[in-house]
Amino acid sequence: MRQVPDLLAVLQQIVRRAMAVVPHAPRGSLLLREGDRLVARALVGFDAVPGVSSRVPVGAEVEGGAPGAAAPSDGAHASRIVDARAWYRTYLPFALEAGCGVPEGAGVLVAPIQLCGEPAGYLAIELATMESPGEERRATIEVLAGTAGDALERHRLYDDKASAAQEIRLFERLLHAVGTTLALHDLIETIAHGIKSVQLDPSWDTVEIWLIEEDRVGDGPGLARGDLCARVYRAPASEPTTYFQNVRAGADSAARPLGVSIDWRTGHGGEGDGSQRALLDEAIDRRMSGIIVAPSNPESAEDAFRRAAERDIPVVVIDTPPLPGSRAPLYIGTDNVASGRLAAEVMKRLLPGGGVVASLGAVGLALNIRERVDGFWAAALGSNLTVLPTIPCDWDQETGTRLATVALEGRPDVAGAFGAAADNGPSWGRAARALGRAGDLKVVGFDLVARTVALLRQGAIHATIVQREDDMGFRAIETIHRMITRGVGPTLAELPPSRVLHTRVDCVTLEQTPWSTTLSDYLSLEAARRAAAGNGGRIAPVTPAIEVMMIGLPPPSSSVVEDQVSIPARSLVRRAIAAGRPVVIDPAEEGVDAALPAAHDGARTAIAVPLQGRGDVLGALVLSSARREACGACDVAFLVRVAGTVAIGVENARLLRRASARSEELERANLQQAAMLQTIRELSSPVVPIADGILVMPVVGVMDAQRSSDFIASMLREIDATRAHVVLIDVTGMAFVDATAASRLVEAAQAAALLGAEAVLVGIRPEAAQMMVRQGLDVGSMVTHANLASGFRHALSRVRRREAKRG
Repeated sequence: MRQVPDLLAVLQQIVRRAMAVVPHAPRGSLLLREGDRLVARALVGFDAVPGVSSRVPVGAEVEGGAPGAAAPSDGAHASRIVDARAWYRTYLPFALEAGCGVPEGAGVLVAPIQLCGEPAGYLAIELATMESPGEERRATIEVLAGTAGDALERHRLYDDKASAAQEIRLFERLLHAVGTTLALHDLIETIAHGIKSVQLDPSWDTVEIWLIEEDRVGDGPGLARGDLCARVYRAPASEPTTYFQNVRAGADSAARPLGVSIDWRTGHGGEGDGSQRALLDEAIDRRMSGIIVAPSNPESAEDAFRRAAERDIPVVVIDTPPLPGSRAPLYIGTDNVASGRLAAEVMKRLLPGGGVVASLGAVGLALNIRERVDGFWAAALGSNLTVLPTIPCDWDQETGTRLATVALEGRPDVAGAFGAAADNGPSWGRAARALGRAGDLKVVGFDLVARTVALLRQGAIHATIVQREDDMGFRAIETIHRMITRGVGPTLAELPPSRVLHTRVDCVTLEQTPWSTTLSDYLSLEAARRAAAGNGGRIAPVTPAIEVMMIGLPPPSSSVVEDQVSIPARSLVRRAIAAGRPVVIDPAEEGVDAALPAAHDGARTAIAVPLQGRGDVLGALVLSSARREACGACDVAFLVRVAGTVAIGVENARLLRRASARSEELERANLQQAAMLQTIRELSSPVVPIADGILVMPVVGVMDAQRSSDFIASMLREIDATRAHVVLIDVTGMAFVDATAASRLVEAAQAAALLGAEAVLVGIRPEAAQMMVRQGLDVGSMVTHANLASGFRHALSRVRRREAKRG
């Protein structure tokens, strides 16, 4: 069998081998069970439009009453011969409509295909008559049917491994999300696309988190008595990109042990606030130790690179190469031309007989996409592949799917498709599925988003070229650290003269080949790399002394739908909450009130899984599919595990919000208290000019260390400002005067004397005077008076004597 990750090609090869066993066999087909339907998966010798398949119920019976015309039994292990016209009329009706001219009396040898002892489909070879081609030939065809079963079993094993690895990947991301984010918008996107890439058969159309709002029960606007109110978060159809998250994860794992502090930013490619250009200017003005940037517009960034070089700030460019001759000293990223060439080599393996190939990509918007397409064209040149002009498409998967569908409808001869960016591969795969060409159209994608994972497992994408984003971030931090600590010149001297460091790519396929990595192995390796990065964080950190700004591109704006709905007592969600267990229904069944939003219209399967908190139900995870009976026991068990993790995330988010709100309240209270204390200090120690050259400073309350410091500072400022000669320190309002307070008053007097002013203590109480005498306190030359009036007379006489001497 061919060493390519292409189940359909293997099945077609089996059909051709079976046809070769029977002399002059005109047609052969292979039908597989998918749920409750039989689907034509390999057709040879039929004049049908490529991609046309038949879907009929498994239990359909061949028309005609002759014993030989009965449909083969699912339980049969041996081959049987049935009437050809009756067979085609029941299972492949388009074959008769296409006028393939089935002769009267022709038969079809039907060999059951078994998968783990269960019926999986049929291998059917047309015969000239109803007579057996001989026991040996029948036995050979039965062996080939067994080979088909082996191929299906191998495919299923790889799919099971990929599913398990993807489930681990999902829970790793969920656990990271619930521990680090308060944003339920981010959580629902992670959940929705993770579930869809793990569970393929249900084909979930809508995924939501319903959270019961606290203190919202009954009698509100639009609510019946006893209804609950919920906040609903619905995941968008578009998939979030994890590209720069992976870059940042790799950078963080390198930065911690090196003592590098990363100021992570994202900016758009335009001008003004929020742009990469503004961020570059900020980093230069702040004299950051270094800058790492993935430029959305290399042309506009070049002036900033020049300014950085003039200030000896090293710049490392990642993701998109800078302009030729750039002042940025180094580029670290994917070799996009080589990656495009690799994609073309994979396409040659998928299409050994050649064929027409189409491609999607934002060639007019991004240099890296343009380079991948150029590499693909260069590798296809001179081969048996005919590459059509690239269809321009930005990073919108829905738009890409529409463009891909139009392209395939307009050119039915297109045999292969290349997606030059993360969204483009899934666009081709979805278009192929919609047109019944999944598996028939050979698709090579780029990167590994959740939808690519799902379509790889379904056979609608055959291979994808995956960048090592985490390695890109890791090597960027390592290199810029060497530039900062050892110098740019010595660092570049150890690197290639091209000033380019290319990070590698992986070719990922579902099944094993000599030239690719299986999806399950890749996902496991990715999890191991993340774990290793996490272990790096446990190294005793160096005190950060180097600050680097790292600038990426902002993610697409989220389109998570947030709504408020009621939960009637008999609704699907309320029943699941009340029961404390999952509830699965068919919303289309008469009499069943699902009470679901309009987004679920047309659903034939809906499930609500309660989110169990610490002794309380927080809400529900709600999913729906247009397929009937789409959710089996294994699907439910998986969703229960997901819901348990989601509940932890919701509780964490609520606790963190409450803690944050309480912290803000305490901060406000502290600020208010500080302001009040400052006001009290100012009011309790005012400086009052009562005559030219005379100040009064009443002291109220307790003279502690902070108070005395403020008191002396205030007094000295006012003496200097008013050129005062006498300061009356009135202690009548002091709670008590002990040794410490007395010594501080003496300090105030000494400080006033240094500015040429006399400090006079007034209002001293008898008990305070006795205490000072008993303790032997020396108030030095400080003048004292019993009350403010006598102190004022003393001060007035001193000021008059000074004025008289001047005169």
